[in-house]
Amino acid sequence: VVARRVALITVDPSGDNSIVVSPGANGRLTPGDVRAAVSLFHASRVVSAQLEIPLETVVEVVRNLSPDSRFVLNPSPPRPLPTQVLAACDPLIVNEHEAKVILGDACVSDVPEDWARLLLAKGPRSVVVTLGAEGSLVASSAGVSRVAPVKVDAVDTTGAGDAFTAALAFRLGVGAPLVEAASYASRVGAVAVTRKGAQDSFPTAEEVGA
Repeated sequence: VVARRVALITVDPSGDNSIVVSPGANGRLTPGDVRAAVSLFHASRVVSAQLEIPLETVVEVVRNLSPDSRFVLNPSPPRPLPTQVLAACDPLIVNEHEAKVILGDACVSDVPEDWARLLLAKGPRSVVVTLGAEGSLVASSAGVSRVAPVKVDAVDTTGAGDAFTAALAFRLGVGAPLVEAASYASRVGAVAVTRKGAQDSFPTAEEVGA
């Protein structure tokens, strides 16, 4: 029996999407699986995760990180996060909805820069807030920086967050500073939303460069 992940997606005329996910195999990834693969985590410059796998499995990933590894987390679908996980994030990547869920009652502002600062105060080493057509924000101990958007005609935003997170993690893995990595990720996400589908919309490096 194969427990496949299934996502039911609707896309409105502006390209925005709504997704209902049945995690399938993702939901069966256990802390024991992480411990069995610990050598992979110790050998990795960047470890990226999201929350379609169980939260206890994410916690186990954090416990098994190498001191030299960088942990990137997109808490999707969003839920409150334990202090141990927040403290490991470098960065925590959230969209508007995810930011508000994680902040909860602490979300006392409608200003994205305030969300970034409030999230940073919860313990992550850095935070990236994605703002769709408005670009993104990068927050760290050095302050909050805006990353300009790439103007495109959006066809389907499905998978754009995944494309952004993967591209950012990749650039961090090759040594790019966080703001530069977020700028590159914005270009990847911009290409992705001009095409229909999720994985089928992801561009090659050559397409991003163009």
